[in-house]
Amino acid sequence: MRASGWSLAWVALVCFSGAVVQAQQVQVQSWITTTDNYGIVVGLEKQPDLAFAEDIEDNVPAIHLNEKTTYQRMEGGGAAFTDGAAWLIHQKLSPVQRDEVMKRLFDPVKGIGISFLRNPIGSSDLTREWYTLDDNAADRSDPTLPHFSIDHDLTDVIPLTQTARRLNPKLTLMINAWSPPAWMKSSGSLVAGDVLPQYYVHHANYFVKAIQAYEAQGLHVNYVSLNNEPTCCDSVNYPSLLTVTPAEMATMLKDYWLPAFAKNHLTTKILLLDFNWANADLVTPLLADDTIRNSPYVGGVAWHGYSGPPEIQSELHDRYGVEMFLTERSGFGAGSKQQKRDMRDMVNVFRNWGKSFVKWPVATDENLGPHRGGCATCTGLVVVHANDARTGTVEYTTEYYTLGQYTKFVTNGALRIQSDENPNVLNVAFQNPNGSLVLIAYNDTAEPQRFKIIWRGKALYSTLPTNTTITFEWRGDGQ
Repeated sequence: MRASGWSLAWVALVCFSGAVVQAQQVQVQSWITTTDNYGIVVGLEKQPDLAFAEDIEDNVPAIHLNEKTTYQRMEGGGAAFTDGAAWLIHQKLSPVQRDEVMKRLFDPVKGIGISFLRNPIGSSDLTREWYTLDDNAADRSDPTLPHFSIDHDLTDVIPLTQTARRLNPKLTLMINAWSPPAWMKSSGSLVAGDVLPQYYVHHANYFVKAIQAYEAQGLHVNYVSLNNEPTCCDSVNYPSLLTVTPAEMATMLKDYWLPAFAKNHLTTKILLLDFNWANADLVTPLLADDTIRNSPYVGGVAWHGYSGPPEIQSELHDRYGVEMFLTERSGFGAGSKQQKRDMRDMVNVFRNWGKSFVKWPVATDENLGPHRGGCATCTGLVVVHANDARTGTVEYTTEYYTLGQYTKFVTNGALRIQSDENPNVLNVAFQNPNGSLVLIAYNDTAEPQRFKIIWRGKALYSTLPTNTTITFEWRGDGQ
């Protein structure tokens, strides 16, 4: 990141008189990320400690925080080890570089503590080649899938996922497919088509075997979904499931997946949909089905953040009492525009019952690859230079720092708590399992914003510069 005078300016903006600080001994730590049009200016930089004090300025907008009013229990933030992302980190970096990158990604102390991975099984669009975990069409005649194998994942994806969970034992793991094997589908291809009914039992077993194979590698799988983005997309040329209907998904779940999960005593839960807020019509019939909604193997609804209003999460949560997850939102660039998009998404997702906030790839190369079809503009948390003058070097992107303002400080198992909405200072608050309190705030305007946090009758005053996110953390017991 570039050197600047932001840190000194920040200290001047947030400090207030020592006499007031001493009025209350609750110490508050804070960290900021600031961007400009090009990228990071200050990234997750710790600021001088602050303290709650007497509330002496009536005309300052207040964000009241109350940990006695609680909402959803959080299950993490992170990204995806796509085939390409895992290959870049595992194969294109030296062991020393790889260890450093993994610590900066997953270690809660030395890095940002990524706490959710959503890994494709089989190829997505960000891949070096198209493949699934069973590409042998001979298995049409045997639903036990004798040729099923996770050998592909054993090379890069699984070793890195094992390392990630060692670095952050609370890591949530989801696996899902962009397409089942081509021989199961009406298109005869990984692209488009539908799962043929005669292979529904094979399809369910495919996922059971994937879960069991990951578990055999010491990786508990918390969540799966029927398919990434069902019905997407007419104009793309990458693995997909285009023509599946809600009625077909209901049949797959009730007659095949739920019985298979029960028979094999799985504890993995199924997230419905795994698509945009705008595609809620695909999941509403499933939620209206009591057998599906109330199944112990259904964990909630997975959403993507590319179209539609995030408020649909609250609507369906309130109507059906189901959990909500944001499982994919790719970045598009760098700097202040990316920060603004990330922070608006994050706050909206969490304030609408979202339990997770998951970006798309962990890594890309300098050309936003490797990819085969699909997204040629998706950005990741890190850039691994693989084929240019900077080969072997790593960049940490705007998304790395904006995500880290959440993942480094809010642990899995935290509860979202009440904090006042403010149109200028977007914010969301949490209480961690250890009792610590966290408030994340972002200046969503073109001018510095002065505000105060009111907690237990005391105030903490702050002025937030433009293009800046801040995370406050303090002990909830007042120590």
